[in-house]
Parts: sequence; structure tokens; C-alpha cells
Amino acid sequence: MAAKRYFDDSADPDSNHPNYKRMRKTPSFASVIKEVVMVNFLDNFCAALEPMLRRVVHEEVENGLRQCSRSIGRSPSLRIKALEPSNLRLIFSKKPSLPIFTNSKIVDSDGHPLQLLLVDATGDCLVPTTLASPIKVEIVVLDGDFPIGENEATWTNEEFNKNIIKERVGKRPLLTGELNITMRDGVVSLGDLEFTDNSSWIRSRRFRLGAKVVHVGKGQNNVRIMEAMTDTFMVKDHRGELYKKHYPPALGDDVWRLEKIGKDGTFHKKLTSHGIKTVQDFLKLANIDPEKLRRILGSGMSEKMWEVTYRHAKTCEMGTKSYIARGTTYTLFLNPICQVVKAIINGQICHNRELRGIQRAYIEKLVKDAYINWSSLEEVDGGLVMNEQALLTQGEAKVLHQNAYQLQHTMLTAEECTCDCNWI
Repeated sequence: MAAKRYFDDSADPDSNHPNYKRMRKTPSFASVIKEVVMVNFLDNFCAALEPMLRRVVHEEVENGLRQCSRSIGRSPSLRIKALEPSNLRLIFSKKPSLPIFTNSKIVDSDGHPLQLLLVDATGDCLVPTTLASPIKVEIVVLDGDFPIGENEATWTNEEFNKNIIKERVGKRPLLTGELNITMRDGVVSLGDLEFTDNSSWIRSRRFRLGAKVVHVGKGQNNVRIMEAMTDTFMVKDHRGELYKKHYPPALGDDVWRLEKIGKDGTFHKKLTSHGIKTVQDFLKLANIDPEKLRRILGSGMSEKMWEVTYRHAKTCEMGTKSYIARGTTYTLFLNPICQVVKAIINGQICHNRELRGIQRAYIEKLVKDAYINWSSLEEVDGGLVMNEQALLTQGEAKVLHQNAYQLQHTMLTAEECTCDCNWI
């Protein structure tokens, strides 16, 4: 086998020279400077050239697209179909509840989540309709000045998108919550929506809520579904308004609107955990079982605090509704806070004079039964018996100065009544 041949250094005639390494040239300082200058020049040149090339390419692409679109427009066989006009549109089923504050849930006028409907606007009527497949909807915030003129009923998709309001620089998203939803069967309820900023920073100082279709199912791609929008409204940023007490409170007010009961505070949580959510709930239990109400509130509510809270609750307006509890031998007419205003026992009407102990106990039992079955009572509106003094009511002064045990036993003593009928 032949021996391997290795690289022969003798091929380089200068390799054996004793000063071979010294003879190799070292780059001069001038050449190094020249090379650095050239590199810097190339870097600067490329940096200056890049935006110019981008601009030229962008302009050429735009020109090409314009020419292409014109040629397609002239060719019927290649023309792209635009969105076909239709009578379909989205609408909000009810108006938002006003006023609207930042960081507060947006609900409709009945206190329920906002709801979107798909309707057919053919003719003068809006007829609910459905599509064969679900559609994707996005909830947005619109400028209150859009559309121009309140009588303008139509707008283009481009005009709608142009008037969408985004958050201010450095701020959180203007609207938070479930902003992308799926509509099935022509109806969808919106989740929790909240504004994070007020509306005072835009020219109109007012917002609208809008809803637009972002995706439709197969077979509907070329159909335009008109966007929905609410009436204009202001969004206020006064945090204190959210927790403001009402004077006088309404029966339907949240119970934390009462004095000494803070929103999401200890008393509020205790009450709501026992189903006492409104001022009406509070007063009903105060009339039926004040001792239980005091136990729910706990020792944290002193006698003085209780007096303030109860006095505030008693200033609420009763309205004109009455509630009727019927039995085989009796009919009770109750006011909204479960006080008897009128009683018919065995066909006899009771008059306001005085009641014997056994009669008082009997009617008190009937009232407690009515309280337990409150949701099944017959509701009457129109002031049928609201002008009459309650047969069984608490004396105001005694309520404010006696403990819970005494309150329970003085519920029937403020107005003493006479009944000419046989109670049992």
C-alpha cells in the first residue's frame, strides 16, 4: 500500500525563509480608518435608502392595485361582489338604564343585562328573525355625534367604523367585559359591560353603545347586517354617586342605600345572604320579625345605628300597590311592607278600634303566613286601600327606643282596632 502524501510546506518558496513571519504585511492605521469609514458609510447609506425603497414599493403596489381594481371593475366576469343590501339589522331590545357611571355594570331600563336582537326591517315593522348559522358580534363605543342628524337611519360600514371611540392614551380599554359574543337564533344577552373612563373628553361629551357583525356563517357572506346603536348618554366619573344614599329611599332600592349600611360592607353582605336585598325586604322583615332582623345584622349594629337605619327606611314612599292574601274564611289587604290595612273575616269588615289578645294573635299569624308566601299574593295597583291606616303597625316612637324583643311585642299597639266580627 502506498504511503499517504502529506501537504508539503516546501511548495511555498518563502516558507523556509527565517524572517517569513516578519515579512507578512501588518495593516496600516490608515487602512483601518478607511475600512471603518467605509463600513459606517454603508450603514448610513442603507439606513437612508430603506425608507425610500419602502415608499417607492408602497406607491408602486398601490398603483398596481388601483389598476387591477379598475380592470376588474370593467370586466363583469371578474367583478367582486359587494355586500348586498338587505333589511336585516341588529337592535338593542331596550334602552340602557341611566345614569351610567364608570366601573358600574351597564344594564337595561329594567335592570337586566342588555339584549341584542336580529330583526327584519322590511316595511314599517321590525320583525324578529334568525339566520341558519350563528353570527359573531362585537360591542363597541361610538361617538355621540354619530350619526349626523338624529333622523338619519342608515350609514355605511366605513362610517360606523370611523366613529368608534377608543381609550385615551395611557388609559385602560374604554369598555371592558364580554365584548365579542355569538348570536344564535337571532337573540343574545350581553355579559357584564363597564366603562372605565367618563365621556367628558370628547367633543360631544356623549357616547353610544354599538354592535356590529364581524363574522357570519356560510351562505351569508355577501349580506350586510346593519349595526345596532343605543341612544346617546353621558358617562359620569363621580365615584361618590355610586354609593350615594337616597332621600327618601324607594322600596326597590338596594338595601345599602339605607343609612349605616355600606355597599358591599358587613351589614350588606349579611342581609343579602338572607335574601334581604331591597328596602322593601328590609321593612317587611322589620314588621314581621324585628328580632330576627337584628340577629342577622349582629352585634356590630348598635341600638343607635339601628334607630338611624330604621328611621331612614320608614321615610320611603309606599306607592299605590296593595297585596291581597285570601283564605277560606278571610281576606287580608296588605301594604308593600306587609302591614295589614284592611281585613275581612267571615264576610265581616274589621274597623279601627281595638282588638282582643286572641284576635291580635290570630291576625298576626295570618300576616306571617302572607309574608312567607309573599310571591303568591295577588297584587293590586291603584291605591285600593292605601289611604287607610294599617290595622297592625309599629308605633314610631316605640320602635326607635325599645329593644328588639319589645319591638316584636308592640307591633300591634300603635293603632288599636275594633272588630265586630267573629275571628275564629
